[in-house]
Amino acid sequence: MTRGLSPMKARIKWIENSSFAGQSGSGHTVVMEGPPESGGHNLGIRPMEMLLLGMGGCTAFDVVQILQKSRQPITDCVVEISAERAETIPKIFTHIHVHFKVSGHGLKAHHVKRAVELSSEKYCSASIMLGKSAAIHHSYEIIDLN
Repeated sequence: MTRGLSPMKARIKWIENSSFAGQSGSGHTVVMEGPPESGGHNLGIRPMEMLLLGMGGCTAFDVVQILQKSRQPITDCVVEISAERAETIPKIFTHIHVHFKVSGHGLKAHHVKRAVELSSEKYCSASIMLGKSAAIHHSYEIIDLN
């Protein structure tokens, strides 16, 4: 492990069947579960869905922060993600599409485009990491509230 940031921690505890409780180092808990064919009862999110949510949260955070720092009048940001997985084990993500719906009053398209590019190419650790095994494509639309 390199020096610098303190290590991030997580704890996963088996509940029953294919259900697990995941606790983050910051103390937040989420229930995760395998699909019904593995004994799941749809009590929690699938671990691979959690990866997509983490990536979406990471990139949404970046885009909102970048637009706010650019003094863009952003009022909302929704990230919709669709992904395809390999058919054979390990069923890794092979293609991911990330679509941003950014709302505001008079947002400048070049600022939104740049925010998405900066997140995907420089800041979003999750996107960059998943991009090592999956082709990731980004798109955006601006919803002008004027």
